Formats: sequence, C-alpha cells, structure tokens
Amino acid sequence: MIPVIDFSKLDGEQRAEALAQIANGCEEWGFFQLVNHGIAEELLERVKKVCSECYRLREKSFRESNPVRLLNELVDGETEGGVGKRLSDEDWEDVFVLQDDKPWPSNPPEFKETMKEFRDELKKLAEKVMEVMDENLGLEKGCIRKAFSANGKHQPFFGTKVSHYPPCPRPDLVDGLRAHTDAGGVILLFQDDEVGGLQILKDGQWIDVQPVKNSIVINTGDQIEVLSNGRYKSVWHRVLATPDGNRRSIATFCNPSLKATIAPATKLLSAQSDKLPASYPKFVFGDYMDVYVKQKFLPKQPRFEAVAAAM
Repeated sequence: MIPVIDFSKLDGEQRAEALAQIANGCEEWGFFQLVNHGIAEELLERVKKVCSECYRLREKSFRESNPVRLLNELVDGETEGGVGKRLSDEDWEDVFVLQDDKPWPSNPPEFKETMKEFRDELKKLAEKVMEVMDENLGLEKGCIRKAFSANGKHQPFFGTKVSHYPPCPRPDLVDGLRAHTDAGGVILLFQDDEVGGLQILKDGQWIDVQPVKNSIVINTGDQIEVLSNGRYKSVWHRVLATPDGNRRSIATFCNPSLKATIAPATKLLSAQSDKLPASYPKFVFGDYMDVYVKQKFLPKQPRFEAVAAAM
C-alpha cells in the first residue's frame, strides 16, 4: 500500500509524526498520498465533473486517434495469422496540457474557471510540500523553490496534464502510459476515485497506487533526486490499460524554469560526514529536458550522463 498521510497533522501536536511520514514517503517510496490537504471537496467534485464533460466532447477524436487505429491493425493482423506483438511506442491515453500562457478548452463553460481555481490551490499545496521537503532535508525554507526559479529570476514551470484512459479492448497489447520517471520537480496527481491502473516500481515489483477518494498523490521527479543528492528518488511508474472504466488522471507538474541551474544542494554535501562528492552533475534544466524528451522511456542514469557530457 502506498503511504497515505494526513497533511493537516503538520499544523498540530502531531507535526513531528507527519514530517517523519513524509520523509519516509520521499525516501522509501517516491510516491505518497495526502488527505486533509486543504483543497475543498466541493472544488474537487467540480473538477471531476468538468474534466469528465470535457472528455466526452473529445471522445470521438480519441476513437479516431493513432493508438486506436494501430491497435485495430494489430488485432486484425492476429486474426489473419500474424505474429503477436504489442504496441511499444504508443499510449492508450487522451491528453491535453493546461498552461497559463496557452489556450484552454472553452467547453464545458465552467471548465476554465474551475480549473484555474483548482490550479491556484495546487500551487499553494505544492509550495507547502516543497517547504516540508526543505525542512526534512535540513535545507533553509524556500531552498527548492529558489533553485527552481533560478534565485527568483524566472518563474518555475507550472503545468497541468489532463488525461483519460478509456476502456481498452486489448489491454494485453498496449499500455495506458509506458513506464517512466518524471523529469521535473514535484508532481501533484488527482487520480480517479474508482478506476485504478497507476503502478510504481518498488524493490523490483509493480505496486498499485490504490485509489483514495479526493486524495492528492505526490511524487518526486528527477530534479528533486538531484537536489537531494539521491536521498529522494524519482520512481518508475506506469498506467495499465484496462478493459473497464474510463480512468481520469489530472497531474500538475511544479518544475524548474528551463533557465534554472540544478545541482545537489551545497548544504547537503557539506553536511555529509564522510565528505562524499556530489552524485549528480550540475546542469541547466532546459538542457536536461532536451535529453529527456528523447529518452523518457529509457533508463534514467544515461540522461544524467548525457547532460553532464554536454556541459
């Protein structure tokens, strides 16, 4: 079971316990779920409604999309005696991204207002989570945010990926989303209450991220792994295609500015009693993204090696 943490305990007598639980979630899992996180349930219910309505308006285009066409061709090939294989370069996913400087869907009419309100709340929660990470790592308050903003010179990236994973007639032949780690910083996921499919890789085993109604799932990306000098790991995860249910997944990424320089926090290196060197290179996040977009579904370590070689 993925850890489920009561975030409200940070404000009371059980703060030390909550800090320890979050530290464990970051160090041992790379994924954990927050309940009592401060985002109103009424807002969360509106988010579910407008995103489901938005998908219904997009459903026809998904049925005409490349993954559907290629899967149909694969199944037709099987019936004609072809050699069985999987779709290895496609995901069974309908997806679009929300950014402040890009156009948003105008239908349903409530979509923009609801999602703006939701993103505002997520941004507040992300900043609180990063401050907890600062505290647990022994860094000064605001250290991670400062790194993400290039010492306040640039705005960190804040984008929301709205995905649906529709019922798949042959989930044995395609993934909902192929296994990967996330390139950026802190990811806040509002996942489906009922339809599962998200899994993380822990100790060589794929483990379900169990649906918990109105929780926010937190996971750490590659840049948090670097800043923590490996104390926090970005974790491989995937989404399975399923024959039943239409999985909703709303993932918000709090990432460094593309111009931010990322490296292990100096204080962590100086605090190590055995004076270990930095385990990760220093690089500009935009350069890392140039590598990541080509290697997202490949092993993680060569990305760091490639960006170090380019410096």
